[in-house]
Amino acid sequence: MATLFLVRHGQASFGATNYDCLSPTGRQQARWLGEYFRERGVSFSRVVAGTLVRQQDTATEILAGMGQQAAIISHPGLNEYDGEALYRCHTGGADHRAHQNGDYNDYWRTFRAAYAAWTQDGLADMPESWADFGARIAGALAHASEGTTREDAILVVSSGGAIGRATADLLGAPAQAAIEMNLQFRNTAFCEIIVGRGVQRLLSFNNVPHLERADRRSAVTFA
Repeated sequence: MATLFLVRHGQASFGATNYDCLSPTGRQQARWLGEYFRERGVSFSRVVAGTLVRQQDTATEILAGMGQQAAIISHPGLNEYDGEALYRCHTGGADHRAHQNGDYNDYWRTFRAAYAAWTQDGLADMPESWADFGARIAGALAHASEGTTREDAILVVSSGGAIGRATADLLGAPAQAAIEMNLQFRNTAFCEIIVGRGVQRLLSFNNVPHLERADRRSAVTFA
């Protein structure tokens, strides 16, 4: 059965006007991950990423670190949920970027509450329901692994919320677990998922072996 490496994008630009942009740290994280794969002889038969800039650029940097050339297949099903809409719907229109630059702890308390309300269909104006979010991610992962063989390794780059939802669903876990998995998933961390014959099994979660060195401790990030 093939192995699908599901990777979260590198550190983006939390609190900036444009979040969808890798920071210098985010680019370095992705390069290091590529070097890690290269050192272990991993070669990807397929590379798929969401259409967001941070996802596409992470895939590009990983391949550069590997010294591997491959076409990056774009799939919008791997994109993140709309965090701005989530926050606005819960708070009655508050600008989440302004709140990010204020009380950090209060921001995340509010965001968690918004997230929980969404999973319980409590945010009527969200552009995507919780059920639809899960269905599109499942469809994207099925598409990414379609037609693979047992020797194949697949690189898939997505975002924390999508990965949290995917892994919780693989484990048959409740929505609260998806929230926790999302918020604890580190930048450029990866999951290994065994895929084949219509089956997907989670093998590992939230791995950052490329950052597990004393001189890279400051490069472990969550945003």
